Order: sequence, then structure tokens, then C-alpha cells
Amino acid sequence: MTVAPSIDIHSHFYPRAFLDLIEKQGNQYSVRCSFEDPAGPVIEMNGHRLLPLDERYFDLEARLQSMDDQGVDIHALSLTIPMVYWASKDLSRQLSEVFNDACIEAHEQYPNRFVGLAMLPMQEPSLAIAELERVADHHAIRGVYMATRIGERELSDPEFFDVYERIEDLGLTIFLHPVTVVDPDRLKQFYLTNFIGNPTESAIAASHLIFGEVLDRFPRLSICLPHAGGSFPFLVGRISHGWSVRQECQHLKRSPSDYLRRFHFDTITHSPSALEYLLQLVGADRVVMGSDFCFDMSYEQPVKVVIEHPSLDDAKRALILGENARRLLRLDKR
Repeated sequence: MTVAPSIDIHSHFYPRAFLDLIEKQGNQYSVRCSFEDPAGPVIEMNGHRLLPLDERYFDLEARLQSMDDQGVDIHALSLTIPMVYWASKDLSRQLSEVFNDACIEAHEQYPNRFVGLAMLPMQEPSLAIAELERVADHHAIRGVYMATRIGERELSDPEFFDVYERIEDLGLTIFLHPVTVVDPDRLKQFYLTNFIGNPTESAIAASHLIFGEVLDRFPRLSICLPHAGGSFPFLVGRISHGWSVRQECQHLKRSPSDYLRRFHFDTITHSPSALEYLLQLVGADRVVMGSDFCFDMSYEQPVKVVIEHPSLDDAKRALILGENARRLLRLDKR
């Protein structure tokens, strides 16, 4: 039995105005968008080409039809590759504004179907705070979207702390997603950049947030990890053992395992057994439904994945399908 509203917190959105801006100004930064393929726009970043983007990425009517077919009531709209950190100060600001304004417009057109996760030019913290202040009070914006690293800087970099402080003050959740991955040259073949690189990025980001004491410094900061936390849930025992025996980790007063429930995790495992392990590790109240809409690596039926999972009772299904996301997105408060 489904519970309304069902909320997909991992659903990607490429507004046409965002794509147009990349087409006009991205070439000088090795980021391109081409509209020549009849199957849809094609983004290229540092020589890596995405598959053509079908109309569901930018056409709200087509997206709504797909959502209805899936039984999904609400999409939390988010950007993904290439995000904005590659651009100049001014262009990254413009790209963030264009994306966020498109989220606001989608919400205003369909207030019961779309909310937005704000894109910030994090490589310039002062600009990031300015853009956050510009959009944070709008009822469409319910969280912040951020890469697992900002350019070559890890999320534990103190330069980002002022941004984290403001996000924490606003009570917003940070939703993470990889853009570039560790050692991509080894992962070029067989699409390993996604199969292995993306899940590894989540483990690296979570570890930096823990060992870099970001979670200690900002105790009310809420973080959601994509792809069910990637490899992090399966490595946390090893990481915690390392903390107990390695001198370079002794600045951390608590075991990394103690931080597991500081995170939320989406459902994208592509394995019922892996999802079962995650549920046992962190609890159903820390898991939210996601699909990775609408890439080839996505769940075509994200609601069905939850409904048909054998170990979930109705109460846990309700939490995962929407109640947890409703709390993270503060849908009852704003």
C-alpha cells in the first residue's frame, strides 16, 4: 500500500535556460552543450559525454507523465554533471541563479509536484552565501545540492564553513552527489566512473565530513548521501577500526560508526540485499526514496522498489516513501 505523497529526493533536472547558458559560454572552460543530436541535448565535460538528455529532463509535462507512471507525487529537483564549479565567478553565479529560478518557476507552476534543491557556487563561498540568501526564503527551495568535492577541494575545507553555518542556521539539508570521481583515468573503461567512481566518492565525502570534524562543528547540519551512501556503509566498520588504531585519527573523539545516523541515505542500491543491510545499519528513519531520474542507471519504478521489499512493514514503507523526505524538506513548516 502506497502512502501519499511519495517523494523522490534524487531526481535530476536540466532547465533549458541552464543548457542554453552552457552552450553560449561553456566552451572556454571545456564544458559544452550541443543541441545537434535529435535525441536531445548532449553535455560534454572534460571530454566525457553524457547520453542525450530526453525531454523529461527539461519538459515539465513530460516529467509529470513519467512521475505519474511511477506513482511518484513529488520530485525534489536537482542538478548533476556538470554543476557549476568549473566556471568563472560570474558564470557560476549566473548558472546557479538560472537553475534555482527554474526550480522556483516549476514549483509555482506545480506547487504540489515540484520543489527545488538549490545550486550554489561553492568554489566562491561568499557568492554561495549570497545566492543562498537570495533563494532560501522562497517556498520552492527546500534544501541545498552540492558535489562530493568542490573542484579539487574536499568538503572538510574550512573555507566552506561559513556556508555550512548559514545552511545549518536555515535548517536546510545538504544533498550530495558526485561530479568528478577519484582517479578517473583508471575508470574510463566499462563505465566504471559511475559503477565504482560515484559510490566511492560518497565514502570519501562522508569520511571527510567526519574526520574533518564538520559534523562536530555543525551538530545540527543534515546531510543526505546518494546511491545509498555508496561504499561508505560497507566500509564504516573498517574505517572505525582504523580510527581506533591510527594515530592520525585520534583527534576524533568518537568512532566514525557513531556518525552513521548523522546522515540520510537514498534507496538506490540496485540490490534488495544491499538495501536490507543499509536498513539494518542505520534504520528505516534514515532512508529516503530516490530514483536517479532519469539516467540509464536510475530506478524506473522507485516506488515499487520500496513497496516490494520483503522486510518492510507498512510503517517503514511510509517512512521511506515520503515521511522521512517530508521532514528533511520541511514540507510541513514552510
